[in-house]
Amino acid sequence: MPSNAPNAASSSEAEAIAALEAELDDFTAQQIACAARFKELLFSEKPSEGVVYSQEIFRLQQDKLRLQVEIDCRRNKINRIRLFGLAAEKQSHPS
Repeated sequence: MPSNAPNAASSSEAEAIAALEAELDDFTAQQIACAARFKELLFSEKPSEGVVYSQEIFRLQQDKLRLQVEIDCRRNKINRIRLFGLAAEKQSHPS
């Protein structure tokens, strides 16, 4: 049975990495959409005519930064799992 333990661990590690990569892709897509909307609003502003989107632009900047933090966290988790294994990741960051 000990021969199955490394396979089970590597299988669960692969599943955890796949799940984190899916989240990473989702956050990246959200960040791209956020950046596109930010540019759209920025270029459509006409302060001389009173058309400004400062609150929404500010919110989008915050969302973009939040998404970058989420992306960085997922990358770090993936790297920790690859370097130290899933058990070490769960031990250092319990859910």
